[in-house]
Amino acid sequence: MILRTLVLIGALALPAVAQAAAPKPLYRDPVTDGAADVSIVFDQAHREWVMFYTNRRATMKSPDPKDVAWVHATPIGMAVSKDGLAWAYKGVAKIPAACTGQTLWAPELYAEAGVYHMWLTVVPGVFHRWGEAGATARIVHLTSKDLKAWTCGDTLDLGSDRVIDASVVKVGDRYRLWYKDEHKGSRIVAAESPDLVHWAPLGDKPVVDMGAEGPKVFRWKNAWWMVADAWKGLIVLRSDDAKTWTLQPARLLEQPGTQATDTAMGQHPDVVVSGGRAFLYYFVHQSNEPRAKTDPYYGQRTVIQVAELKEADGVLSVDREALVEQGLVAPK
Repeated sequence: MILRTLVLIGALALPAVAQAAAPKPLYRDPVTDGAADVSIVFDQAHREWVMFYTNRRATMKSPDPKDVAWVHATPIGMAVSKDGLAWAYKGVAKIPAACTGQTLWAPELYAEAGVYHMWLTVVPGVFHRWGEAGATARIVHLTSKDLKAWTCGDTLDLGSDRVIDASVVKVGDRYRLWYKDEHKGSRIVAAESPDLVHWAPLGDKPVVDMGAEGPKVFRWKNAWWMVADAWKGLIVLRSDDAKTWTLQPARLLEQPGTQATDTAMGQHPDVVVSGGRAFLYYFVHQSNEPRAKTDPYYGQRTVIQVAELKEADGVLSVDREALVEQGLVAPK
């Protein structure tokens, strides 16, 4: 009887051990299976991490293979976690329609002085081709005290009607915003603000002379870093002042992984620096998964993965095959 009890206790303990590391996939949206473009923020009131993401309609099957309506009419999905490794779906964010629209992309979350800020890419409607007439895009600023009720702010005046994918940090006593301007060859450009409301261009040149989107800027290891999606892996740039950037030769997550659901290049990152470590969150299309061989629409599906960044001699690297354990630490 004692032996049987010990065996039972050991069996019950196994799931806890198995859940110590981040699963693959880390997270997939349970409704339309199209989670992408995540931004993660810590909810001080509930002492948990909240993931906001573009909720693509990946299960939609259009008879026209070139139809991109499935990445339009997208709400912003939400998931919560205590450690950044195990996530639970929490529905969609209550974004006011008065200042946004039908298609919502790429939320960027930032917290300061008890206020949560969101910069959201808004596309006016549903379009069926990339670059279709009328498919403009703007970035809208919203605020919240609880990450649930959001208040409309301003639409950012960035001198272009095709801007997407905000990334915001504070540098000294001012704020900087990076985003993709499709009218400038899909280059990433920057603006600066004293108050998170009024923005002015920061120079007239892109941060790097190549197309990219989904920039994420963060401070780590005594430097500023930018990771962005160049559609052939993630480019990495380093800076001492968050103005002048040096491109790292090696891209991250360019080569597909070997583990199930992580078998395509990584895209549109978020980075969370926690406990002295840096965690790279990215999405992966499911085009290389076995089910895609029989279902031509399966590649529309996207899942979220996580890997830990490493730095050596001013260079970032990542091993997507390595286990990610001991995840995010709740800030004080």
